[in-house]
Amino acid sequence: MTPQRNHLLAALPTEIQDRLFAQLELVTLQQGQVLYESGDTLRHVYFPTDAIVSLLYVTESGASAAIAMVGNEGLVGVALFMGGESTPSRAIVQSSGAAYRLPGQKLKDEFNQHSELMLLLLRYTQSLITQMSQTAVCNRHHAIDQQLCRWLLLSLDRLPDNQLSVTQELIANLLGVRREGVTEAAGKLQKLGVIDYCRGHISILDREELEALSCECYAVVKQENDRLLPYSHNNKSKAENLKPLKASGHFVS
Repeated sequence: MTPQRNHLLAALPTEIQDRLFAQLELVTLQQGQVLYESGDTLRHVYFPTDAIVSLLYVTESGASAAIAMVGNEGLVGVALFMGGESTPSRAIVQSSGAAYRLPGQKLKDEFNQHSELMLLLLRYTQSLITQMSQTAVCNRHHAIDQQLCRWLLLSLDRLPDNQLSVTQELIANLLGVRREGVTEAAGKLQKLGVIDYCRGHISILDREELEALSCECYAVVKQENDRLLPYSHNNKSKAENLKPLKASGHFVS
């Protein structure tokens, strides 16, 4: 396991990698583990490699709903370098796996000194805000079936294969819906041959059909993420990937 398994860390200029990588600590995240609670002062940021962390808003009554998920494309703890130091959301591990933990002050020091790192992290933050906004619209206007498809696709994009280990109860908590609704929606997808679900384990059998059954929310989030964070898998230089991008508009509907 190397830090480059996280796309943000892999996209950093070599000189910044040399300084930050020495400060990274590889940690194992277990499903259900809470990285921080609402209002906590953040001390570390986490760069997942094969884990997924969900950001949830929890009401006074205890009801919750996920507002975004973070995997190997990003980091957990944007409030640290945005100046807020804390956040009203809870960060909980959705899928077990590994992550690299970095003291928050180390990241802030680099953020304040190097424009390439600042630009990359600000772009990531914008993509995260897009995901949060689109999730809010999706939860309000689209059926549970479509919400589940969106959630499965976003999860799949952040995992190394097409396998998810997650209970219906956890999915219901993340979507902010009743478990019975998730059971019914998952049953429909299984009958269509899109997924196979058994005892807390989901296999995606037909991604193309899953995308067709999803609402437009997944595509909006994916398109904006690709626009803002064009992580290179070819011979382009890292600096070229961080050139300013032309603005484009997206509608959440």
